[in-house]
Amino acid sequence: MKGIRHFVVENVRTARRFLKRWDRGFDIDSMTFYELNGHTDPRAVSSYLDPLRKGESVGVMSEAGCPGVADPGASVVEIAQREGLRVVPMVGPSSILLSLMGSGFNGQGFSFNGYLPIDEKERAKAVRELEILCSRKGQTQIFIETPYRNNRMVKFLSETLRGDTLLCVACDITDPEKESILTRRASEWKNSTENYDKRPAIFLIHREGGGR
Repeated sequence: MKGIRHFVVENVRTARRFLKRWDRGFDIDSMTFYELNGHTDPRAVSSYLDPLRKGESVGVMSEAGCPGVADPGASVVEIAQREGLRVVPMVGPSSILLSLMGSGFNGQGFSFNGYLPIDEKERAKAVRELEILCSRKGQTQIFIETPYRNNRMVKFLSETLRGDTLLCVACDITDPEKESILTRRASEWKNSTENYDKRPAIFLIHREGGGR
């Protein structure tokens, strides 16, 4: 980290804050930051690698997870790979893998599905299709929701899934005070009093009898 002077980040302000907290002696003003998020012009991404093309290291940081894994970063790596530039992945927390580890579900076969459809009918159809995959292939199905809709997602899943389908909600992973990873049957979630709104959460479903 101390040898890197160029960073591709989701948000410059929070990246600067993190680096300063990590090492108070870190010379933030000597760093160059490039933002990569939903507002970034795709045509600008290639230029972020100009220092790498000149032999300097470029780091990629995401806000709350692993770059390129359900987080920005893949587009930069794609360009680097295409040009034969060296890519070195560093170990970091992945909410997807950590939630799977804590769920008790099948870790030999699983699928991350991102966000489900917003339309309720389409969402119900998608959930039932994922549930079928759980039964047929023994796969764990993983997805996410916009944080302010988490409580509605729990209610929706408890009413849409079969009662004996297992649902795990993993929330605030790695937060020593708030972390919560709970696995229950869908029918048991109907009376849940947990408040997941405005908290980063991962949802996982599994059918008993699937592979482990």
